[in-house]
Amino acid sequence: MPRNQVPTPRSHGPLDASASMPPAARPPVTLYVCATASPRDVTTPAPLRSPPSHESFLVTWAIAAKGKGQSQTRVNINTALVEDIINLEEVNEDMKSVIEALKDNFNKTLNIRTSPGSLDQIAVVTADGKLALNQISQISMKSPQLILVNMASFPECTAAAIKAIRESGMNLNPEVEGTLIRVPIPQVTREHREMLVKLAKQNTNKAKDSLRKVRTNAMNKLKKSKDTVSEDTIRLIEKQISQMADDTVAELERHLAVKTKELLG
Repeated sequence: MPRNQVPTPRSHGPLDASASMPPAARPPVTLYVCATASPRDVTTPAPLRSPPSHESFLVTWAIAAKGKGQSQTRVNINTALVEDIINLEEVNEDMKSVIEALKDNFNKTLNIRTSPGSLDQIAVVTADGKLALNQISQISMKSPQLILVNMASFPECTAAAIKAIRESGMNLNPEVEGTLIRVPIPQVTREHREMLVKLAKQNTNKAKDSLRKVRTNAMNKLKKSKDTVSEDTIRLIEKQISQMADDTVAELERHLAVKTKELLG
């Protein structure tokens, strides 16, 4: 073979068969490069590559994130890659619901000025289970200093309603006249503000307890796949769940800080 000549791959059929085909229909080519010759197109199909596994996608992302100089490696798992192991979107929604529940609690029960709406969701223990106060009574504002709770529709629940109002944590001391409950609104003192802040912290801690349950349930579901999924994938999903929980805790703390500033004035 003359020097500098590129070897031509053998073919089991006539060489002019593919040459006669239009360019778009020809098979892919591989470039052969010789040390003393320029590259030349040769009609040899390129080898096919198998798609990366779940683990290679996840591990590659985690290493890349660490290489960016972050103080703590974060993962961002594509939920579609692990949906056969655990539904991360569902876990995320459960964690978000904890935040929304705390925000709703803050808005309805922790206000400087007590309003009829702040009594609506007080849970009353009845023979039919726990019911919201506004489901068994009519709540109205008599004056800026007085809220009335009319129990005429469910007089048998009056005592339970009084107990629930007193134990609501809103510093309320209801008085009863038959089936009418009078709820004087406390003055806005520094002590009252600090009491509301203390209650806000208690509610935030309860929200964190709910969040721990969501995280624990997710981890328990993940453990069921340890026999069929690689350890690398399990560790990365665990890290993702823990990361989501940490982000949720930070969000709960942020809402607490905002509410504390609002209450203390």
